[in-house]
Amino acid sequence: MTTNSERAFAERPEVLAAWLQLNGAIKAGMDLRRYELATLAAARRLRSSYCCLAHGAVLIERFDEPVREIALDHRAAGLDEVDVAVMDLAERVVDDATSIGDDDLRPLRDLGLSETEIMDVVLAAAARCFFSKTLDAIGVRPDASYRDLEPELLDVLVVGRPIADA
Repeated sequence: MTTNSERAFAERPEVLAAWLQLNGAIKAGMDLRRYELATLAAARRLRSSYCCLAHGAVLIERFDEPVREIALDHRAAGLDEVDVAVMDLAERVVDDATSIGDDDLRPLRDLGLSETEIMDVVLAAAARCFFSKTLDAIGVRPDASYRDLEPELLDVLVVGRPIADA
């Protein structure tokens, strides 16, 4: 079944292929759970319903995470310090990457993240900016299949465009 995001790139399949390659390279270098947390944080900040739903679903299905609580307030959702710091950094990348300095990265280093792991979080958040903004700018709505998620979850993950009717 073709997704709405795949249909959106019908006129530029080479761009979709390049996106899939870039995103795959970023994910391949990261712990998948960390990637999903960083991506969810970035997607929420970007108000991307599509990406919040997609990555929230992965966090539930693959990791049994309390996504509703994480989406409401990741600092109070029972995540460990590393997860909170990762999500905070992803939000900062979306909000104002130019404001991030060495002092902002030091807490992640102090928590044991390597320079490569920090770079991976930045890459995940920055890449999400491209994909989420592209989908939203051309009016792509999340696939109707996301309506199958719990209503309480939809309330916190539909942060921008509404889910497609069909």
